[in-house]
Amino acid sequence: MKFGKRLKQQMQDTLPEWRDNFLSYKELKQLIRFMSSTENGSIEYGKAEAEFVYLLNNEIEKFNAFFMEKEEDFIIRNKELQQRIQRVTETWGQKGTHPSETEYKQGMANIRNDMVNFHGEMVLLINYSNINYTGLAKILKKYDKRTGGLLRLPFIQKVLQQPFFTTDLISKLVKECESTIEEVFPAAVEEERKSMGSCEMTLVGEGIFRNTVAALLTMREIRSGSSTYSNFSLPPLSLAESEPVQSIPLNSPIPIL
Repeated sequence: MKFGKRLKQQMQDTLPEWRDNFLSYKELKQLIRFMSSTENGSIEYGKAEAEFVYLLNNEIEKFNAFFMEKEEDFIIRNKELQQRIQRVTETWGQKGTHPSETEYKQGMANIRNDMVNFHGEMVLLINYSNINYTGLAKILKKYDKRTGGLLRLPFIQKVLQQPFFTTDLISKLVKECESTIEEVFPAAVEEERKSMGSCEMTLVGEGIFRNTVAALLTMREIRSGSSTYSNFSLPPLSLAESEPVQSIPLNSPIPIL
């Protein structure tokens, strides 16, 4: 499958409100096609080249704005979930101010559902970073090949310094979320693992789980597209083998074809 189709599938499988924030791959590709059929040095070529670079920079700004907004939101939500666990425990737990097994179980079940959705959204954001970086590297390689330009290397070096490419904080929050689920809800996790059997059995339903797994499977497909890696390959994802992703290998870098 060509990258354009993979990107389109990724956009369809992500959250609806995220779809306008992905790379405008088709538009950039059309500009390259126009330049490759136009005389280098002509006015038309120069305009198309300027538009291409302008659009690339706008895409970077778009990625950064979206990513940083989500990152800030996730930091806040992580704190809120930890506070909710503490409140439910201190209020309805066995040693709480108003012990109630029914209220405690209901409160913790609600928190766990929210944490699972939270975990899924964070994984989607990491994949958002990966798929857009991959798209940029591919479109820049295509630009250099079709036009004879040398834009790829300096632009990628710039991209590597951008906020949307830096996923260390989100990866840390993902691991913290997984640890909390393991520690606070061990019985539920063990029960689901026994009944899961395979990733597809449990995670093909509606909601964030389905979107998350679809995104991860798309990234795995991209990784398996070639055994050739370069300095433009993404670093490996540092997601732990957790409940939602335990059967999906994510340890090899993404090749840039």
